[in-house]
Amino acid sequence: MNKDLYQQIQYCIERGKVDRNSPYPPDMKGQDGAVELTQQAIAAGFPPQDILLKALMVGMKNIGDRFGCGEAFIPDLMISAKAMTAATAILRPLFQSDVGFQKGTFIIGTVAGDLHDIGKNIVKMIMEGAGWRVIDLGTNVSTEKFLETLKQNPQASIGLSALLTTTMVNMERTTNEIKQLSPSTIVVIGGAPVTDNFRQKIGADAYFPSPHLLPDYLNKRLSSAMI
Repeated sequence: MNKDLYQQIQYCIERGKVDRNSPYPPDMKGQDGAVELTQQAIAAGFPPQDILLKALMVGMKNIGDRFGCGEAFIPDLMISAKAMTAATAILRPLFQSDVGFQKGTFIIGTVAGDLHDIGKNIVKMIMEGAGWRVIDLGTNVSTEKFLETLKQNPQASIGLSALLTTTMVNMERTTNEIKQLSPSTIVVIGGAPVTDNFRQKIGADAYFPSPHLLPDYLNKRLSSAMI
């Protein structure tokens, strides 16, 4: 049953079926969408992180893969993103941490020139759920804004997001300037076009194709630094 519901949510994300009242796609008119199915999964007791990783993110990966193969187009990505945003809005309160202390501060933003925020918002939810204080700088964030925020929070780690290959150069510039200002600051990067080879090239500390690995990585890095 779990698998069936996850697959239904995946399909709604991939097709861009937001909710029952959404007229798109026409062949799914009147059917439950990502919103209703996510609510059903929560009501059934499915772990929020599993809903995110096994359903929502898989659906976005599927549409991304189809786009990469020329089987889907920009409008398809946009409507899928709308369904993803609606579903993650339901999950977000469940990722709010009930931990009595903050494990650390994490500054995150989408780099200059890039207005995409779905990936960034997912990382934010996961980090908050893991007990971190997250400073979300939003999208189209300049290098100067990252540096200014780091100066105000010198013990923070930083996450840089990019969805466009054309903005990855700004990810490189920001990483370089952060490291010049504070070599010990941990910089992690992510986004659809990002690879670990690129991470090594620009001198960032880590890249994760799946964001749920990030909290453990930072916890271990910070624990090692305190020894």
